[in-house]
Amino acid sequence: MDIITTFCTFILMEGATWLIHKYVMHGFLWILHRDHHDHSNKGVLERNDYFFAIFATPAIALMYFGSLAGFDYRFYIGLGISLYGMAYFLMHDIFIHQRIPLLKDTRNPYLLAIRRAHKQHHKHLGRLHGECYGFLWVPVKYFRMYLKNSGK
Repeated sequence: MDIITTFCTFILMEGATWLIHKYVMHGFLWILHRDHHDHSNKGVLERNDYFFAIFATPAIALMYFGSLAGFDYRFYIGLGISLYGMAYFLMHDIFIHQRIPLLKDTRNPYLLAIRRAHKQHHKHLGRLHGECYGFLWVPVKYFRMYLKNSGK
């Protein structure tokens, strides 16, 4: 049951991420997310990076209180959130934005589709009229484009 709770939480985080990205990050917390789109900050960190602490706090709290209660469901929900956060960091910051140059020349259709969908999101410099707010789920049109080109 613990693995199922962790897995389901990880999967549900995609929907939560879409909602948070569209209505919070592009909404009332645009002030923190804006520099991620306009690249006005030339430093190593962006104001957008504060979201790491904002999202990690409930996950850490759930894991902490769940561990105090004998590793109950709260721990595994926090673990699912944390694993999603790690996947987000690896894919978004390292792979897509190349903070550490890795997999630059990939030919994997799924990875290329994620990269293209994210580019489509970033073509909108303002907070409105965006698209592709999700993260791991790729709109089928991007996946098909690269799957067709790979000959699979």
